[in-house]
Amino acid sequence: MTPPAAAPAFLARAGWGDAQILPLAGDASFRRYFRIHDTARQAVLMDAPPPHEDPRPFLTIADHLTGQGFAAPAILAHDLEHGLVLLEDFGDIRVREYLDAAPHEEHSVYERAVSLLADLHAQPPASVPLYDRGVYQREAALLPEWYAPAVGLSVDDAAYSKAWDAVLDVVEEDDAPRVTVLRDYHAENIMLIPGHEQSRGLGLLDFQDALIGHPAYDLVSLLQDARRDVPEAVETAMIAHYKALAAPRGNFDAAYAVLGAQRNAKIIGIFTRLWKRDGKLRYLDFLPRMWTLLERDLRHPALAPVSRWFATNIPADKRHQAFSDR
Repeated sequence: MTPPAAAPAFLARAGWGDAQILPLAGDASFRRYFRIHDTARQAVLMDAPPPHEDPRPFLTIADHLTGQGFAAPAILAHDLEHGLVLLEDFGDIRVREYLDAAPHEEHSVYERAVSLLADLHAQPPASVPLYDRGVYQREAALLPEWYAPAVGLSVDDAAYSKAWDAVLDVVEEDDAPRVTVLRDYHAENIMLIPGHEQSRGLGLLDFQDALIGHPAYDLVSLLQDARRDVPEAVETAMIAHYKALAAPRGNFDAAYAVLGAQRNAKIIGIFTRLWKRDGKLRYLDFLPRMWTLLERDLRHPALAPVSRWFATNIPADKRHQAFSDR
């Protein structure tokens, strides 16, 4: 977490020349974050180094969200050549840690987060590409590409793609509205920021990969969280809460299950890649939760073709593998 070489000059140009640069966080991508302290003020420095990262989509979506009254970090300065963005600091109260310390508030906090999604879905979507069949297929394919060889399996890739084609129609029904999908909407990317009543006191992070897609996707991202256990009773209650607010059209429950399975398959592939390619062993700890969630989604009748593929190609003992060589 050494600050990028271009950071001091960038901060000086932005009027923060005397600020301290302190490590804040990294994530699963090449992006890194630093907290900038300057006497009585502070900000966050995003390091999105080219050519691996491009901060422009983040700037575009941040502008879209704030224009609709949602709390995305204000952009204080940016240097696109070096991939540096100075952001408003939302503080340290992430939903994840807050609920770890106050589990009795889980229902109320998730209710606010779901209400915010309903608010977002009532607004015109951002000018971003469509979350289409090709993207769904490429993402789902990360599981056989990375997980299968990691556990010593050779699987039928063509049958896997065919199975997903058979179930994705429900996500693309004409009745389903098209909304801004943030794609990583979960407890570690939502901040509690008192005083932002219009945004329900919730600050949004990590939305640079937003697309236009089905409204169930971000609900799945929130309620089938890769990094924390959300009780099934809370998930059920929050789905009902969203449906009461948004009155979604189409076969919403089936779409929720299909997108849950698609997302969880994608994440299993990504987390395996982070382990095998990038040496980030901590992501192995999330795999048992991801398999539990995926198997639960696969029980929905709408996923019968995909469920049959998993039964044939990935035996149960290979789904919760201990990875003794970690």
